[in-house]
Amino acid sequence: MFSASETSGRVSINLAAIFMGNDLNISLYGGDAPHIGAVALAQPRPSLQDAEQRSSTCSVLAITGHKEDELARSLALDLSKKLEVRVCVACGIHLDKISPDEIGLALAMCNRLAAQLLKEIKGG
Repeated sequence: MFSASETSGRVSINLAAIFMGNDLNISLYGGDAPHIGAVALAQPRPSLQDAEQRSSTCSVLAITGHKEDELARSLALDLSKKLEVRVCVACGIHLDKISPDEIGLALAMCNRLAAQLLKEIKGG
């Protein structure tokens, strides 16, 4: 089990991850009303352009009106490819009247938390 969080101003992001056998399940949530806005499931595979390279494919479900789908997708694809395991990311971040700067901050925080998780799994 891995858990980490980051807060700056009004923006607070949490990441919790657990291995389920060889599969990695991640919850990424925060803001005023954490929830599930989108779920992405990625699976590693050989690259379609070069079978010697690794890639990943992903399916995404998003709740109508929610915008977490691209974040969930990009994290699931990246981690699946790098770890060579199936990765599920459930994501829900809501901050009332969020500004463009706060959106950028939240995305940067999510990426830093994912990097911490990857470092932890890879052993430092």
